[in-house]
Amino acid sequence: MSFIGSDTAQFEPRGFGRALPGQAGTRRSALSHADVRPAPLPPSLRDWPHPLARIWDRWCRRIETRFAGQSLAVDLRDTIGSRDWFAGLARLIALATLALACTPRLTPFEASPLPLPGDSERSEFHAQAIAPLITGAASGRHFAATNKVVRLDSVPERATIALDAVLGENDDLAHMLQRIGLTTSDADAAKAMVTPLGPPVPGTRFAITLGPRASVGEARPLQSLTFRPRYDLDASIVRQGGGLTLIKHDIPVDTTPVHLVAAAGSSLYRSARAAGAAPETVQAYLQAIDQYLPFEAIAPTDQFELVVSHKQAIDGTRGGSGQDGELLYAGVLRDGKPLLRVMRWGKDGNFFTPEAFAGSADQGSGSGLLAAPVAGNITSWFGYRRHPILGYVRLHAGVDFGAPYGTPIFAVTDGAVIYAGWHGGHGNYVRLTHGGGTDTGYGHMSRIAVAMGQHVSRGQVIGYVGATGLATGPHLHYELYRNGQPVDPLSMRFVPHHSQVDPKELASFRAKMHEYLALPRLGTPARG
Repeated sequence: MSFIGSDTAQFEPRGFGRALPGQAGTRRSALSHADVRPAPLPPSLRDWPHPLARIWDRWCRRIETRFAGQSLAVDLRDTIGSRDWFAGLARLIALATLALACTPRLTPFEASPLPLPGDSERSEFHAQAIAPLITGAASGRHFAATNKVVRLDSVPERATIALDAVLGENDDLAHMLQRIGLTTSDADAAKAMVTPLGPPVPGTRFAITLGPRASVGEARPLQSLTFRPRYDLDASIVRQGGGLTLIKHDIPVDTTPVHLVAAAGSSLYRSARAAGAAPETVQAYLQAIDQYLPFEAIAPTDQFELVVSHKQAIDGTRGGSGQDGELLYAGVLRDGKPLLRVMRWGKDGNFFTPEAFAGSADQGSGSGLLAAPVAGNITSWFGYRRHPILGYVRLHAGVDFGAPYGTPIFAVTDGAVIYAGWHGGHGNYVRLTHGGGTDTGYGHMSRIAVAMGQHVSRGQVIGYVGATGLATGPHLHYELYRNGQPVDPLSMRFVPHHSQVDPKELASFRAKMHEYLALPRLGTPARG
């Protein structure tokens, strides 16, 4: 290899520790530059005149001849898959294995144990330690008193002590007052005054002022005690004329309901909680809409809408957060239009849609019976048939409607739930009574949406299609009973038993719903 330039140097090839034939017996190459003179190299073992050196030289020449055309280092990037490539790979693996075999073992060694502290060290550790004084600890470094220290026989006490106390879980008010230094008589008297206002809940904060002691070593009397027993009441116990007196102060409260509207998102529960609704309010909202609309029908782009009663102290002592009450209205919006609207109404606190409350759904059809309790096709008729699972012929006391899993099931007319639960081969089963000895049954549900004793309206969702019990696939088994005997459900037409709604009450219902929807909206509206 040569370098082109003004200082060109030619490096001659070298042998295995010895000059090649035809060259001078030296292990240096002269540079062409006159000013660069390499230092002479010491002679190698092969250059010595000793007989052993000549034997070594002959062995070296044989090795040079044997490996003249081979290279110990093979570039594995070239000629991949060839014989030389595999030979180089094997050589690399062998060298790596040899290197790993020569890796030294690192074994932990046992250090010498720490010496045990003596009496002086233990005394010093104790002097520098910090321990609770309530347990009787006497830690810390103590110094002997000098002549400048004057011992006092007694020290003056503060006339009153003001402190705050919080009632803990499973705690008693009288015991808490005694622990902070109150006399037993005052603690019992304060508890007796507080009890008529309702037992204070854990976490209630008390502002307490203790009066001066009657004598040294005795407990302090109660000077004043202030707390909030209810959201709209502030109570104080003060000492007047030698006795304790309870003073109550009513707090003005704003009861304007809160109107929340926000996007449903991937989780309706998390979205409602993020909008500021309390967990109890979210649970009531989900139960209210579940009676009329399955959760699967709510898209992430829809909006939930709820109105909840709310109490907000005008004095602002609760930090502006307020306190939620019962759910008043629940709804679902799609593209800004109501998909579902239900409102709490009546003494029972049930939720009604405007249509269900008015009782006007399909009244002009001349029949109070829905065409079918589920959106599906009839797959099995009423009568005797061979049971697809049991294998023998018996009465099929109903009509089967094939429908996808989770399809809503509706009440065919008004009634009351007399059974809701597991019913043998029927699986999840609901039975409604409609008066006049007429009952309807709905079997194989995947989920039940009503409870026993609940009143349902015509068209209200009472459950969802499933395949529980003895069923070969998702469907609804719908049956009709007349005076306890099964009859063909398709052979009878119901007469609606809607009670006539007072027009004034219907107007009040609609006015109240309009009032709720007119409240200012809070939350984050969906973005189209």
